[in-house]
Amino acid sequence: MKRLYPDVTCYENGFIDVGSEHSLYFEQSGNPKGIPVLFVHGGPGAGLPPNYKCFFDSNKYRIIGYEQRGCGRSTPLAETLDNDTWRNVNDIEVLRKHLGIKRFLLFGGSWGSTLSLLYALQYTQHVTGMILRGVFLARQEDRDWFLSPNGCAAQLFPDYYRKFTKDVPHPITTSAVCDYYSAIVRSSNDVLRHAALKRWYQWEERLSRVTLPPGVGDSTSHYPMQLVTCLATLECHFLSNKCFLEENYILENIDKIRDIPGTIIHGRYDMICKTEAAETLHKAWPQSQLQIIPDAGHSTSEPSIGYALCRATRDMSRYLQESTK
Repeated sequence: MKRLYPDVTCYENGFIDVGSEHSLYFEQSGNPKGIPVLFVHGGPGAGLPPNYKCFFDSNKYRIIGYEQRGCGRSTPLAETLDNDTWRNVNDIEVLRKHLGIKRFLLFGGSWGSTLSLLYALQYTQHVTGMILRGVFLARQEDRDWFLSPNGCAAQLFPDYYRKFTKDVPHPITTSAVCDYYSAIVRSSNDVLRHAALKRWYQWEERLSRVTLPPGVGDSTSHYPMQLVTCLATLECHFLSNKCFLEENYILENIDKIRDIPGTIIHGRYDMICKTEAAETLHKAWPQSQLQIIPDAGHSTSEPSIGYALCRATRDMSRYLQESTK
Protein backbone atom coordinates (compact mmCIF):
# COMPACT_ATOMS: atom_id res chain seq x y z
CA MET A 1 0.00 0.00 0.00
CA LYS A 2 1.34 3.43 -0.92
CA ARG A 3 1.73 5.78 2.01
CA LEU A 4 4.01 8.31 3.63
CA TYR A 5 5.83 7.57 6.86
CA PRO A 6 4.21 8.71 10.13
CA ASP A 7 5.08 12.20 11.29
CA VAL A 8 7.19 12.48 14.44
CA THR A 9 7.97 15.24 16.90
CA CYS A 10 11.46 16.67 17.10
CA TYR A 11 13.70 15.76 20.03
CA GLU A 12 15.84 18.90 19.72
CA ASN A 13 15.46 22.35 18.23
CA GLY A 14 17.21 25.67 18.48
CA PHE A 15 19.03 28.42 16.66
CA ILE A 16 22.52 28.77 15.28
CA ASP A 17 24.32 32.07 14.66
CA VAL A 18 25.82 32.09 11.16
CA GLY A 19 27.08 35.66 11.22
CA SER A 20 25.95 38.94 9.62
CA GLU A 21 23.15 39.06 12.24
CA HIS A 22 21.51 35.96 10.71
CA SER A 23 20.27 33.22 13.04
CA LEU A 24 19.01 29.93 11.59
CA TYR A 25 16.33 27.71 13.11
CA PHE A 26 17.03 23.96 13.13
CA GLU A 27 15.47 20.82 14.56
CA GLN A 28 16.23 17.11 14.82
CA SER A 29 13.88 14.14 14.95
CA GLY A 30 13.86 10.41 14.38
CA ASN A 31 16.67 8.14 15.55
CA PRO A 32 19.64 10.07 17.04
CA LYS A 33 21.88 7.15 16.03
CA GLY A 34 20.33 6.74 12.59
CA ILE A 35 21.58 7.83 9.18
CA PRO A 36 21.99 11.62 9.26
CA VAL A 37 19.88 13.29 6.56
CA LEU A 38 19.52 17.02 6.00
CA PHE A 39 16.25 18.31 4.55
CA VAL A 40 17.12 21.32 2.36
CA HIS A 41 13.91 23.21 1.62
CA GLY A 42 13.00 25.06 -1.54
CA GLY A 43 12.13 28.58 -2.53
CA PRO A 44 14.34 30.46 -1.97
CA GLY A 45 12.17 31.47 0.96
CA ALA A 46 9.78 28.57 1.44
CA GLY A 47 10.91 27.41 4.88
CA LEU A 48 10.25 23.94 6.28
CA PRO A 49 6.94 22.41 5.15
CA PRO A 50 4.86 20.91 7.97
CA ASN A 51 5.08 17.31 6.74
CA TYR A 52 8.73 17.10 5.66
CA LYS A 53 9.56 14.33 8.16
CA CYS A 54 6.99 12.02 6.53
CA PHE A 55 9.42 11.13 3.74
CA PHE A 56 11.73 9.29 6.15
CA ASP A 57 11.58 6.15 8.27
CA SER A 58 12.21 7.70 11.68
CA ASN A 59 13.62 4.40 12.98
CA LYS A 60 16.40 4.52 10.39
CA TYR A 61 17.08 8.22 9.95
CA ARG A 62 18.34 11.07 12.08
CA ILE A 63 16.24 13.75 10.39
CA ILE A 64 17.62 17.29 10.43
CA GLY A 65 15.57 20.21 9.20
CA TYR A 66 16.59 23.85 9.12
CA GLU A 67 15.35 27.12 7.68
CA GLN A 68 17.62 29.12 5.42
CA ARG A 69 18.54 32.78 5.88
CA GLY A 70 15.45 34.96 6.12
CA CYS A 71 13.04 32.00 6.06
CA GLY A 72 10.38 30.78 8.48
CA ARG A 73 11.61 30.99 12.06
CA SER A 74 15.10 32.10 11.10
CA THR A 75 15.85 35.77 11.68
CA PRO A 76 15.75 38.44 10.44
CA LEU A 77 12.64 37.61 8.42
CA ALA A 78 12.87 37.92 4.61
CA GLU A 79 16.22 39.69 4.91
CA THR A 80 18.17 40.06 1.66
CA LEU A 81 21.26 41.72 3.14
CA ASP A 82 24.17 39.25 3.37
CA ASN A 83 21.88 36.61 1.88
CA ASP A 84 23.28 34.95 -1.20
CA THR A 85 23.83 31.47 -2.57
CA TRP A 86 27.33 30.83 -1.27
CA ARG A 87 26.52 32.11 2.20
CA ASN A 88 23.63 29.65 2.27
CA VAL A 89 25.94 26.84 1.14
CA ASN A 90 28.41 27.68 3.89
CA ASP A 91 25.56 27.77 6.42
CA ILE A 92 25.03 24.05 5.79
CA GLU A 93 28.66 23.44 6.70
CA VAL A 94 28.30 25.53 9.86
CA LEU A 95 25.25 23.47 10.82
CA ARG A 96 27.05 20.18 10.12
CA LYS A 97 29.91 21.16 12.40
CA HIS A 98 27.52 22.42 15.08
CA LEU A 99 25.74 19.06 15.15
CA GLY A 100 28.98 17.07 15.12
CA ILE A 101 28.10 15.13 11.98
CA LYS A 102 30.93 13.73 9.87
CA ARG A 103 28.90 13.00 6.74
CA PHE A 104 25.23 13.23 5.84
CA LEU A 105 22.68 12.51 3.13
CA LEU A 106 21.26 15.59 1.42
CA PHE A 107 17.54 15.65 0.60
CA GLY A 108 16.80 18.76 -1.45
CA GLY A 109 13.84 19.89 -3.52
CA SER A 110 13.65 22.67 -6.11
CA TRP A 111 15.96 25.45 -4.82
CA GLY A 112 16.97 22.91 -2.18
CA SER A 113 18.32 20.71 -4.98
CA THR A 114 20.48 23.63 -6.12
CA LEU A 115 21.94 24.20 -2.66
CA SER A 116 22.44 20.46 -2.16
CA LEU A 117 24.40 20.15 -5.40
CA LEU A 118 26.48 23.23 -4.62
CA TYR A 119 27.25 22.00 -1.11
CA ALA A 120 28.29 18.61 -2.51
CA LEU A 121 30.57 20.33 -5.03
CA GLN A 122 32.16 22.39 -2.27
CA TYR A 123 32.25 19.84 0.57
CA THR A 124 32.25 16.52 -1.27
CA GLN A 125 33.90 14.60 1.56
CA HIS A 126 30.95 15.29 3.88
CA VAL A 127 28.20 13.94 1.60
CA THR A 128 27.10 10.29 1.62
CA GLY A 129 24.49 10.71 -1.11
CA MET A 130 21.73 12.94 -2.45
CA ILE A 131 18.01 12.65 -3.11
CA LEU A 132 16.90 15.54 -5.30
CA ARG A 133 13.39 16.52 -6.36
CA GLY A 134 12.31 19.09 -8.95
CA VAL A 135 15.84 19.91 -10.07
CA PHE A 136 16.75 23.57 -10.57
CA LEU A 137 20.18 24.18 -12.14
CA ALA A 138 19.92 28.00 -11.95
CA ARG A 139 20.83 28.52 -15.62
CA GLN A 140 19.36 31.36 -17.64
CA GLU A 141 17.09 28.87 -19.39
CA ASP A 142 15.82 27.65 -16.00
CA ARG A 143 14.96 31.18 -14.93
CA ASP A 144 13.31 31.85 -18.30
CA TRP A 145 11.22 28.68 -17.95
CA PHE A 146 9.62 30.21 -14.85
CA LEU A 147 9.50 33.93 -15.67
CA SER A 148 9.84 34.62 -19.41
CA PRO A 149 6.78 35.18 -21.64
CA ASN A 150 8.36 32.59 -23.93
CA GLY A 151 8.81 30.10 -21.09
CA CYS A 152 6.71 26.98 -20.85
CA ALA A 153 4.89 28.24 -17.75
CA ALA A 154 3.70 31.42 -19.46
CA GLN A 155 2.76 29.56 -22.63
CA LEU A 156 0.68 26.98 -20.78
CA PHE A 157 -0.86 29.44 -18.30
CA PRO A 158 -1.19 32.68 -20.30
CA ASP A 159 -4.14 33.90 -18.23
CA TYR A 160 -2.22 33.58 -14.95
CA TYR A 161 0.93 35.02 -16.52
CA ARG A 162 -1.05 38.04 -17.72
CA LYS A 163 -2.19 38.72 -14.14
CA PHE A 164 1.33 38.14 -12.82
CA THR A 165 2.93 40.61 -15.26
CA LYS A 166 0.07 43.09 -15.68
CA ASP A 167 2.12 46.05 -14.38
CA VAL A 168 5.54 45.01 -15.71
CA PRO A 169 6.82 47.54 -18.29
CA HIS A 170 7.14 46.29 -21.85
CA PRO A 171 8.97 44.54 -23.35
CA ILE A 172 8.37 41.83 -20.78
CA THR A 173 11.44 39.66 -20.20
CA THR A 174 12.79 37.63 -17.29
CA SER A 175 14.97 40.60 -16.31
CA ALA A 176 12.06 43.03 -16.60
CA VAL A 177 9.89 40.87 -14.33
CA CYS A 178 12.68 40.65 -11.75
CA ASP A 179 13.43 44.38 -11.91
CA TYR A 180 9.77 45.32 -11.47
CA TYR A 181 9.14 43.03 -8.53
CA SER A 182 12.50 43.84 -6.90
CA ALA A 183 11.53 47.49 -6.83
CA ILE A 184 7.97 47.05 -5.66
CA VAL A 185 8.70 44.59 -2.83
CA ARG A 186 10.92 47.31 -1.34
CA SER A 187 8.20 49.93 -1.70
CA SER A 188 7.10 51.90 1.35
CA ASN A 189 3.51 51.62 0.10
CA ASP A 190 2.18 48.63 2.05
CA VAL A 191 -0.87 48.17 -0.18
CA LEU A 192 1.16 47.98 -3.38
CA ARG A 193 3.87 45.84 -1.78
CA HIS A 194 1.47 43.29 -0.32
CA ALA A 195 -0.44 43.03 -3.60
CA ALA A 196 2.81 42.38 -5.49
CA LEU A 197 3.99 39.79 -2.98
CA LYS A 198 0.70 37.94 -3.30
CA ARG A 199 0.81 38.02 -7.11
CA TRP A 200 4.27 36.47 -7.10
CA TYR A 201 3.23 33.79 -4.62
CA GLN A 202 0.01 33.12 -6.52
CA TRP A 203 1.94 32.62 -9.78
CA GLU A 204 4.17 29.97 -8.20
CA GLU A 205 1.29 28.30 -6.37
CA ARG A 206 -0.71 27.91 -9.58
CA LEU A 207 2.23 26.24 -11.32
CA SER A 208 3.16 23.91 -8.48
CA ARG A 209 0.70 21.07 -9.09
CA VAL A 210 -1.05 19.47 -12.02
CA THR A 211 -4.41 19.74 -10.26
CA LEU A 212 -5.08 22.28 -7.54
CA PRO A 213 -7.76 22.07 -4.86
CA PRO A 214 -10.69 24.45 -5.55
CA GLY A 215 -9.71 28.07 -4.89
CA VAL A 216 -5.98 27.43 -4.58
CA GLY A 217 -4.05 29.66 -6.95
CA ASP A 218 -7.06 31.93 -7.40
CA SER A 219 -7.30 33.55 -3.99
CA THR A 220 -4.57 34.69 -1.63
CA SER A 221 -6.77 35.32 1.41
CA HIS A 222 -5.85 32.04 3.11
CA TYR A 223 -2.07 32.29 2.55
CA PRO A 224 0.02 33.13 5.66
CA MET A 225 1.48 36.58 4.93
CA GLN A 226 4.81 35.61 6.51
CA LEU A 227 5.24 32.76 4.03
CA VAL A 228 4.08 34.94 1.11
CA THR A 229 6.58 37.64 2.10
CA CYS A 230 9.53 35.26 2.54
CA LEU A 231 8.98 33.33 -0.66
CA ALA A 232 8.26 36.27 -2.96
CA THR A 233 10.95 38.55 -1.53
CA LEU A 234 13.75 35.99 -1.50
CA GLU A 235 12.88 34.32 -4.81
CA CYS A 236 12.86 37.71 -6.47
CA HIS A 237 16.16 38.62 -4.77
CA PHE A 238 17.97 35.47 -5.90
CA LEU A 239 16.54 35.37 -9.42
CA SER A 240 17.29 39.07 -9.93
CA ASN A 241 20.92 38.30 -9.14
CA LYS A 242 21.08 35.22 -11.39
CA CYS A 243 21.23 33.11 -8.23
CA PHE A 244 24.73 34.51 -7.56
CA LEU A 245 26.21 31.83 -9.84
CA GLU A 246 28.22 31.79 -13.03
CA GLU A 247 26.19 30.48 -15.95
CA ASN A 248 26.06 26.66 -16.01
CA TYR A 249 28.22 26.43 -12.90
CA ILE A 250 26.76 23.16 -11.63
CA LEU A 251 27.09 21.17 -14.84
CA GLU A 252 30.57 22.51 -15.55
CA ASN A 253 31.75 21.25 -12.15
CA ILE A 254 29.68 18.08 -11.90
CA ASP A 255 32.69 15.77 -12.24
CA LYS A 256 33.61 16.61 -8.63
CA ILE A 257 30.64 14.56 -7.39
CA ARG A 258 30.69 11.79 -10.00
CA ASP A 259 31.14 9.10 -7.33
CA ILE A 260 28.39 10.28 -4.96
CA PRO A 261 25.22 8.15 -5.28
CA GLY A 262 22.02 10.01 -5.98
CA THR A 263 18.37 9.73 -6.90
CA ILE A 264 16.68 12.40 -9.01
CA ILE A 265 12.87 12.62 -8.91
CA HIS A 266 11.09 14.98 -11.26
CA GLY A 267 7.46 15.41 -12.26
CA ARG A 268 6.81 15.09 -16.00
CA TYR A 269 4.60 18.20 -15.92
CA ASP A 270 6.76 20.39 -13.69
CA MET A 271 6.03 23.98 -14.74
CA ILE A 272 8.46 25.56 -12.26
CA CYS A 273 11.59 23.52 -12.97
CA LYS A 274 12.43 22.00 -16.35
CA THR A 275 12.28 18.23 -16.73
CA GLU A 276 15.16 18.66 -19.19
CA ALA A 277 17.31 19.85 -16.27
CA ALA A 278 16.79 16.56 -14.44
CA GLU A 279 17.63 14.60 -17.60
CA THR A 280 20.74 16.68 -18.28
CA LEU A 281 21.95 16.35 -14.69
CA HIS A 282 21.41 12.59 -14.77
CA LYS A 283 23.42 12.21 -17.98
CA ALA A 284 26.32 14.17 -16.47
CA TRP A 285 26.28 12.36 -13.10
CA PRO A 286 27.23 8.68 -13.50
CA GLN A 287 26.10 7.54 -10.05
CA SER A 288 22.62 9.03 -10.30
CA GLN A 289 19.28 7.37 -10.99
CA LEU A 290 16.47 9.33 -12.62
CA GLN A 291 12.76 8.82 -12.01
CA ILE A 292 10.40 10.95 -14.09
CA ILE A 293 6.99 10.76 -12.44
CA PRO A 294 4.39 10.54 -15.24
CA ASP A 295 1.36 12.06 -13.49
CA ALA A 296 2.87 14.85 -11.41
CA GLY A 297 4.18 18.40 -11.49
CA HIS A 298 6.47 20.13 -9.02
CA SER A 299 5.03 19.82 -5.53
CA THR A 300 5.69 17.17 -2.88
CA SER A 301 1.97 17.42 -2.06
CA GLU A 302 1.23 15.44 -5.22
CA PRO A 303 0.86 11.81 -4.09
CA SER A 304 3.09 10.25 -6.76
CA ILE A 305 5.96 12.59 -5.88
CA GLY A 306 5.60 11.85 -2.17
CA TYR A 307 5.53 8.09 -2.68
CA ALA A 308 8.58 8.24 -4.95
CA LEU A 309 10.49 10.20 -2.31
CA CYS A 310 9.61 7.63 0.35
CA ARG A 311 10.84 4.82 -1.88
CA ALA A 312 14.03 6.76 -2.53
CA THR A 313 14.81 7.24 1.16
CA ARG A 314 14.04 3.56 1.81
CA ASP A 315 16.35 2.41 -0.97
CA MET A 316 19.07 4.87 -0.02
CA SER A 317 19.04 3.70 3.60
CA ARG A 318 19.57 0.13 2.42
CA TYR A 319 22.38 1.19 0.10
CA LEU A 320 24.17 3.23 2.75
CA GLN A 321 23.85 0.49 5.35
CA GLU A 322 25.25 -2.07 2.93
CA SER A 323 28.10 0.17 1.86
CA THR A 324 29.30 0.59 5.46
CA LYS A 325 29.49 -3.15 6.17
